[in-house]
Parts: sequence; C-alpha cells; structure tokens
Amino acid sequence: MTGTISIVDLELQCRIGVGEAERAVPQRLLISVAMDMDITAAAATDDLAHTVDYDALSQDLRAFCAQGEWRLIEKLAGDLVARIVARHRPLRTVVEIKKFVLPQTRHVSVRVEHSLREGN
Repeated sequence: MTGTISIVDLELQCRIGVGEAERAVPQRLLISVAMDMDITAAAATDDLAHTVDYDALSQDLRAFCAQGEWRLIEKLAGDLVARIVARHRPLRTVVEIKKFVLPQTRHVSVRVEHSLREGN
C-alpha cells in the first residue's frame, strides 16, 4: 500500500540569496515536502517505527537549513531532496520552497521532484 506523507508550509529561517547582503540575515522560507511511501507495515502495525516521523523530519529540515547558506532556492531544494531520499528512501519526493522577496507578489517558489522509479 502506497501513501503520501506531507508537511505543508513548514516555516524556517535560512541564509539564502544571490548577494552577500541578502544572505547576511536569515530569511523566512516556507518549505513543503510530499513523500510517496510504502505504508503497508505502518498501516498494519500502527507503529511509528514503520513510517516517517514527521516531527523528527521537520526538526531535521530546520536544523539543516539553519546551519547552511545557499545562493539559490533551486540548490537548497535539491539538497533537501537528496537529504530526504538518503534518509527515508521514499518512492517519490517533492519539495517546494517559497521565498518572500519580490514586492507585490505573494511569493516566489521552486518545486523539485525526485522519483526512485524513474531514477531521476
């Protein structure tokens, strides 16, 4: 049985931006993660050990972003996907990052997808 585990609009702080001045102060980002997982064992046993602990994942993403620095949200999204895939081996992973930098816009964003089925 396949299910999708999602974290939507996790708010965190990150040093990100093309220019040094933009990276000087951490910025607010919203990160959404969707992971297609085999949830057969979790559904059968009702045991957290058989699935992704989304609280632990959210804390890991916060810590990862707080300790690094990126120029582009595309690079950060790729790094987050790689981290999630290495630690949790989802069948499919989607990461979206929203950044609040352009006046008169709600946000700018990038969405990155990785699928083990396609090997991309």
